[in-house]
Amino acid sequence: MTAGVDLGQPQAQAIRSDEDVVRVRQLVRTVSVAVKLSLVDQTKIVTAASELARNTLVYGGGGTVEVATVDNGRRRGVRIVFDDSGPGIADLDLALTDGYTTGGGLGLGLSGARRLVDEFDIQTAPGEGTRITVTKWSR
Repeated sequence: MTAGVDLGQPQAQAIRSDEDVVRVRQLVRTVSVAVKLSLVDQTKIVTAASELARNTLVYGGGGTVEVATVDNGRRRGVRIVFDDSGPGIADLDLALTDGYTTGGGLGLGLSGARRLVDEFDIQTAPGEGTRITVTKWSR
């Protein structure tokens, strides 16, 4: 148990308000410190999580996030899954284009968030919501 976070269990958080986006950042920072990510990698995963949480709120109409520790036998990391039941992403290729943003967030867009993490997976379809899974591994 580190700073009130049970590293054995995924931590779930609703994303319904700006305050929830702040809570997501705090949770991701706490878990990142606990798995001993470097300060640079902590900053990268927290920044990506902030952008993706804001997207979940603004474009997905809110949703949930689950933050978990992962271990592949050689290193530990942080895996974050964002889920929403929003309209989905109509043109995923465009949304993943560098520099593409519809405004509002940090201006990173999905491509910026993708560059900040080691693993990035997105599942989306118009009318079916979006699920984004990101992982950052310790070095």
